[in-house]
Amino acid sequence: MKKVGAIIVDDEELARQVVRECLASHPEIEVLAECANGFEAVKAITELKPQLVLLDIQMPKLDGFEVLELAGSEPAVIFVTAYDTYALRAFDVHAVDYLLKPFSQERFDAALERARRRIGTALPPLAELAAAARPPEQYLRRIVVKDGARIHIIPIEKLDYAEAQDDYVCLKSEGKSILKQQPISSLESSLDPAQFVRIHRSFLVNLSRVAKVEPFTKDSRVAVLKDGTQLPVSRSGYARLRELVENRA
Repeated sequence: MKKVGAIIVDDEELARQVVRECLASHPEIEVLAECANGFEAVKAITELKPQLVLLDIQMPKLDGFEVLELAGSEPAVIFVTAYDTYALRAFDVHAVDYLLKPFSQERFDAALERARRRIGTALPPLAELAAAARPPEQYLRRIVVKDGARIHIIPIEKLDYAEAQDDYVCLKSEGKSILKQQPISSLESSLDPAQFVRIHRSFLVNLSRVAKVEPFTKDSRVAVLKDGTQLPVSRSGYARLRELVENRA
């Protein structure tokens, strides 16, 4: 029987041991690596390209959603988690499975069989899966960006603005620019609309950074940030900006 390469990701040694014991009756599964945190997981998935990942969600450093967003391949995923069940419907929509701790051998076997049927089929991009699996109205608290072997973590409160550049966004934070492969519309939908406003088709700004809005030409305006940066403001962007400012007043 052809071997299926798998990676186990959980910050608790006991939890990884339980998964290993459940896999003992499945000799067709070859454990390529075990990872105790999200950084290890991103590295292992990128380098080893497993067909299956058994993934915890709540972990230090990087959570399971961030691991999926940064990983460089598209394996089948089984979430092994104590995460609240209201998020799990999204997993089903994307035809992945989950194991809610504690779980039985029978439930593990069923999840594994479901994942095995998906191996070799068209799978959703992991970043898309991560976005869909987040509970509704749970906005990002930070943005993670993989840059070669480095991983940048930008807390949301430190993001000044984002600029669209084709299929990328240029993230401006603390005087630095970091490029991430993500459409600006996707980034916008993951951020709190009370904190970030799309002032132009190419610009998304942190409202707390805006010092004032000034006329630029007869029919256009610019947003002046507290550090002096000027960003273009479209008519629709100005309307959204005014509405937010009035709601805060």
